[in-house]
Amino acid sequence: MDRYDRAFGVYGICIQDGEILVIRKNRGPYIHRFDLPGGQLEHGETLVDAMQREFLEETGFEVNITKQAGTADFQYPCLWKEFTHVHHIAVFYHVVIKGGELIHMPSQFEGQDAAEALWIPMEKLDKNNASPLALKAIEAHSLSVWPHQPEVYDSWKLKKTFEE
Repeated sequence: MDRYDRAFGVYGICIQDGEILVIRKNRGPYIHRFDLPGGQLEHGETLVDAMQREFLEETGFEVNITKQAGTADFQYPCLWKEFTHVHHIAVFYHVVIKGGELIHMPSQFEGQDAAEALWIPMEKLDKNNASPLALKAIEAHSLSVWPHQPEVYDSWKLKKTFEE
């Protein structure tokens, strides 16, 4: 029987001069891939508060949300903890930097899954090195419209290393 891990989170899209601000994941289903800054809500936290907190923790930047970009859900087989599949539901926001400095190596604490924050040219991200969230943000940017169809992957590979 399939057992789905349902994850819900908020994610920020920050694009400047053809580069997107991403984090390199150090755990979770997107381990050793580039992902968008963001994550799960803490108890009692609003979507906006969670977005701003997660972005600051993972990148060092305080941000203003300019608009909600859209929502998406991704499903894929993934042996993760006691689960056989992941169902990731995400709310995306366009953000602009209002302060702070890029912290390449975010502080590590329980729950922190960002190993590094960096700017990367969008064309360098693909299904082999990026999360579905980062790929959705780039797709929407190129289309100038938010693609709303769910993404169901027939296979998903947990990477053992970033270089893999």
